[in-house]
Amino acid sequence: MSASIATPDLEEVTHLSAAPLEPWQVVVWNDPVNLMSYVVRVFRTYFGYSQERATQLMLAVHHDGHAIVATGPRETMEVHAQAMHDYGLWATVRKAKA
Repeated sequence: MSASIATPDLEEVTHLSAAPLEPWQVVVWNDPVNLMSYVVRVFRTYFGYSQERATQLMLAVHHDGHAIVATGPRETMEVHAQAMHDYGLWATVRKAKA
């Protein structure tokens, strides 16, 4: 007993397009544990920010409760958030607002 297997028509053309890459953000949140100088050092060491930029971001964390420290593809931002956790900072990943 043999069964017939349907095969696609070879003339059929399929158009594939990649979904647009939506930017994601790493948000570092304020905490009562880490010193401000330590947070600046983490931003400089990990992200390579200048002293001035790292200080601006740290002050945003301190005064506003959080700061967006990186934006990019989701997978990369998840790696950055994990690195912040490894440094003892509280970080989350969220979709960038349009």
